[in-house]
Parts: sequence; structure tokens; C-alpha cells
Amino acid sequence: MTAGPPIEELHFDDAPDVGSVPGPRSRELLETQERIDSSAVAYPKDIPVAFEEGKGATIRDADGNTYIDMFAGIGVLNVGHSNPYVLEAVREQTEKLVHTIDFPTEARIELIETLDEIAPPGLRGENRVVFGGPTGSDAIEAAIKLAKYNTGGDGLVAFRGSYHGATSGAMALTSNKGFKDDYTPLIPDVVHAKYPSPFIDRAESGDAASVCPRSAADCCGAPSCARALKEVQEIIEDPYGGLANPAGIFVEPIQGEGGVIVPPEGFLKGLREIATENDIPLIFDEIQSGLGRSGQWWAGEWDGVTPDIMTTAKALGGVGFPLSATIYHEDLDTWDAGGHAGTYRGHVVAMRAGTRAIEYIQAHDLLAHARDLGEHIRDRLRTIAADNDRLGDVRGRGLFIGVEFVDADGDPDGDAVEAIQRYCFEHGVLVWTAGRHGNVLRLLPPLVVTRDLADTALDVIADAVDHIAVETTATQ
Repeated sequence: MTAGPPIEELHFDDAPDVGSVPGPRSRELLETQERIDSSAVAYPKDIPVAFEEGKGATIRDADGNTYIDMFAGIGVLNVGHSNPYVLEAVREQTEKLVHTIDFPTEARIELIETLDEIAPPGLRGENRVVFGGPTGSDAIEAAIKLAKYNTGGDGLVAFRGSYHGATSGAMALTSNKGFKDDYTPLIPDVVHAKYPSPFIDRAESGDAASVCPRSAADCCGAPSCARALKEVQEIIEDPYGGLANPAGIFVEPIQGEGGVIVPPEGFLKGLREIATENDIPLIFDEIQSGLGRSGQWWAGEWDGVTPDIMTTAKALGGVGFPLSATIYHEDLDTWDAGGHAGTYRGHVVAMRAGTRAIEYIQAHDLLAHARDLGEHIRDRLRTIAADNDRLGDVRGRGLFIGVEFVDADGDPDGDAVEAIQRYCFEHGVLVWTAGRHGNVLRLLPPLVVTRDLADTALDVIADAVDHIAVETTATQ
């Protein structure tokens, strides 16, 4: 059986096509939501719209306006909205069985075996998978428990700029102080080290090799990387480093909320060496960066580094079904029955959808497509940057792309990104933001986005940048 239609056939033909937005029905639904829903609702504050249906890399609102989706539900919809190949299996499974806790089913076994097939070297054929709750935070909680259970330690190393989730343990690993300061104390003994950035390195100098804990031959030469690795080494190994009993190192191979930061090539390798030397697990949070988002199945593969534990969620549920998993080396499979639990660890429909999504990515070579199209998008953005000094940096891997905006003084410019997001929305393109100062334009389109749709979206983004530049000049 062919794994569904080609990506060119997945989308609404009229995207983008918008009138005055938000339209009357969207406004009505937004007003109703504000009246009866939680005050914690956030996303409509930035993009005021109510959605009706989606296809591929396009989505339509309640008033019939059609958008190009360069956001994909924060990287959830890697195979697009309502992918027919996935939905075919969803319909079949829904009519048979939906919920099984952790009793064996064909769908469960098939997904575990499929995840093993795409696991990075070092975990492939040597791993176990645990399902817990439906969100990425649940997978992080499982990883924390697993690390502590196997090491007997309780201290954790994470990184500044990180985001790992909103439950207590995951929030403790998350670095955003404003996100969690009303909920402290969280789990103790979490230390946040620097996360390196090539953008910072361009403005700084220094002898990286003299600082880097790796050998001079292995040092990548990036000062920010050398300082970050040295700090991690000191936290763990220095008798006065402050972390008495380390249990693991948690890191995003590419930081998402932190601003789509791709670390220098020696960073993950250095963390791997430190973790191995100190006999503690290295944990990769691949919740946003995994399952093809970066142009590899897992972002850590770009640097040839395999973690001991890896978390995945978001795109794992195929077309938006909530599902998360923690994949870990079989040597760490030491806990007893019930060592990690969760009522929804048997969401059979989500599991079937996840396997089908992976099959669709394989059949349509979407990893290569993500790499090629991602490079094309970054090249176009760099062309825009060449004519506008407010675009301080263009970066990313595959279809995980960030553009950092700065003001005339070189300081973070979150206002510009907010204005660009609004302009794009009003012209039929959905984009999102990231970064500590909200000054990074974040593009996370479905992997099925075509070059034509991407170019159309980039035309709108370019117009938005020009529009903001004109507005800025007019107010000076």
C-alpha cells in the first residue's frame, strides 16, 4: 500500500487567502472563550483567531480565511494537518479499541519497534521505551525518575535558556524564572549552566582551547562552548562545585523556546564525555527537535552523539494526538513493575497514528526534504538580512528555524518580532516567537510544506520586515 498522497496534494489550494482578520465568527468565539475558559489561555493573545479545519501545511479559520501554517502547533504536526494516511489508520483503530493502559496491543508493539528502527546508533537495538502521560512534561518526569533511580543521585544539571515543561520536575529544569517564580520551591538541587551560542561567539574572542575541558585536538574552537563545558565539568567534578550528588545532565540538542539555538559542534560531544567520565546519564530533550524536525530523526544525530535517555512527544502522536515516550538504554531498565505509570500510557489510537506518521516521513523522504527546504528558507532569510541590519542572526537545522532581531543599538528587539507576527497573520501566514526577550522569529512548518508554499510565506515575511523597517524609520 502506498503511504498516502504526495505532499503536493495535502494542502488547501487557496492559501493564503484572508480578508480582514479576525473575522466576525472568530471574534465571537474568542469572546466566548475569554468569558468561560481559563485565564491561563495564552496563544490567542498573540494571534486572535478561531480555527475550523486544516490540511497539510495550511489551516482555515471559522470565517473561511486560509493561512499557510509555519508554526504547526509548536512543531506537533510534522506530517501536516489531517494527513490522510494517518487518519485512515486512526479511523480503523478507533472503531476497534482506544484505551488499554499498558496491556499489549499490536499498535503498541508496532510503535515501539518502529521507534527502535529510527533510534540513534547506540540506542538502536539496545533500548527500552516507557510511556507515561500524554505530554512532553510527562516524558521529562519519567527521565528524571529514571536518572535518579539508576544513580542514587538527586542533583540535576540543566541549561539557561532551556524549556522542559510545566509540571514540577520539568519546571525545575526549565530556566525561565518568570515562568516558575510563583510556584517555588520545586525539586531541589537543579543547577543551570550556560548554553553556548555561535551568535555570541561572533562578537567575542578568546582562546577556547585553553578553557575547554576537551583536548586541544577535539576542541571546536568556540569560546562559548568551551566556557559552557568547563562550567558543567566544574559543577559536577569540583569538590566545591555545589552539586553534591549529581544524577544526570538534561539538555536540548537545539534549544527551542530559548531561541532556536544550535550549539557549536563540540558541545554535545563534550557533554557526552563529561557524563561518561562521571558515570551519570546524559538526557536529550528531543520533544521539539525530534522526529525529523531538524532534518534528522533526532537532532543529536547532527553531531553524532547518542544520549543514555531521550524524551519525545509533540509529533509522536502523528496528527496531534497527545502521546509522549521516554527512550533509554536497556542497561537503565532497572525499575520494577509500576515504577513509572500513567492512565493514558495505552492510547492505542495515538500509537497507531505515530507509527503511520513515521511511515509517511520515510516513504516521502521528508528528512531530506526538511534539510533541503530548510537550507533554502535560511538562504532566503539571509538575503533579507543582507539588506536589513535588524536581522542579527539566521540559524537552525532542517525545518527548525530562528531569526534573531535586534534594534539599532544591537539589543534584542521583541517589539519588531511581535509586529512581524501580527503582519504575517493579517496577510495569511502563521509564525511564532521564541527567545529570552521574544526577539526570535521561530518557524516550525510541517515537514510536508512545499517549496512553493514556503516561498509564498517568505514573501510575506519579507514584506513584514520591510513594513516594520518603514514604520521604525517613520517614528525616528
